[in-house]
Amino acid sequence: MEFVLLCVFLPLVTVAWEGHSDYYYPQYNYGDNDEWVNVYRQGFNFQCPPGQVIVAVRSTFSKEEGSDRLWNYACMPTPQSLGEPTECWWEEINRAGTEWYQTCSNNGLVAGFQSQYFPSVLDREWQFYCCRYSRRCSYSCWLTTEYPGHYGEDVDMMLYTYDHYIRGATTTFSAVDRDRQWKFIVCRMTDFNCQFENA
Repeated sequence: MEFVLLCVFLPLVTVAWEGHSDYYYPQYNYGDNDEWVNVYRQGFNFQCPPGQVIVAVRSTFSKEEGSDRLWNYACMPTPQSLGEPTECWWEEINRAGTEWYQTCSNNGLVAGFQSQYFPSVLDREWQFYCCRYSRRCSYSCWLTTEYPGHYGEDVDMMLYTYDHYIRGATTTFSAVDRDRQWKFIVCRMTDFNCQFENA
């Protein structure tokens, strides 16, 4: 009898909970047929359509393929409150085989990635494609947990709240595993134009 009641009331509780949740669970579209944006040991350039930013990152590792990863990204339109992007640019290159930390300058948001594979290091160099929205400023920034949790594992990172944006990342590189762990820098953005510049 208790099992029958549980089966009846659990869906109702779930629907009620989802109605009061602050989280936004979009169906991310990773592009055509869920394909990867690169092939192993090759460079790639991925940019979101204009007015969209990166909201999810997926990757799988292969030691047999030069300790390289396949990558895929999902984009989502920014809310109207941010307006249209006023400028977009490529940030500086982050070299292969090194640890690095980078945020988009000028309060930019990550709207793409560019990467080149280097067989001599069994690693990639990276660049962020960043877009600035008027003079909006970031605040309440934080680092995600490490992706992947352990070297060699798959990556499946997505932003669960609508008003948080990726502004950059910090990475560590293992010379033993020939893999990289990422912590993404996630921020909120003001609803008003700022009178000052912050990185």
